[in-house]
Amino acid sequence: MSLNYNEKNITLAKNLRKNATPQENHLWYDFLSKYEIRFQRQKAIDNFIADFYCHKAKLVIEIDGSQHFTEKGSQKDEFRTEILEGYNLKIIRFTNHQVNTNFQGVCEYIDSVVKAFLREEGGTAKP
Repeated sequence: MSLNYNEKNITLAKNLRKNATPQENHLWYDFLSKYEIRFQRQKAIDNFIADFYCHKAKLVIEIDGSQHFTEKGSQKDEFRTEILEGYNLKIIRFTNHQVNTNFQGVCEYIDSVVKAFLREEGGTAKP
């Protein structure tokens, strides 16, 4: 299934890339941009923009700041997750705190999720 996206979000996604949070930049520049399987950052999907997206592993990674921990933020995240899962995507979330204090663990978990998906799909870990 191809991913639909709202064209109006393309400009916003470009701006978000230019104004990424320190945690998003850390994960991107120190891990995902060099990862053996291609990731995209600030990827428009449906009416949302995913922090990071890996097409090959059908994986969305979200880095959550404090706004995600309010009742309204939590409800938005649940709705968004439901829509994205409708595209047969897996969504994993990390907090800013996790990226700041356990970066190696975050990277290892992402790697394990990607490789587990590829094993299930009969793919390989090489691009």
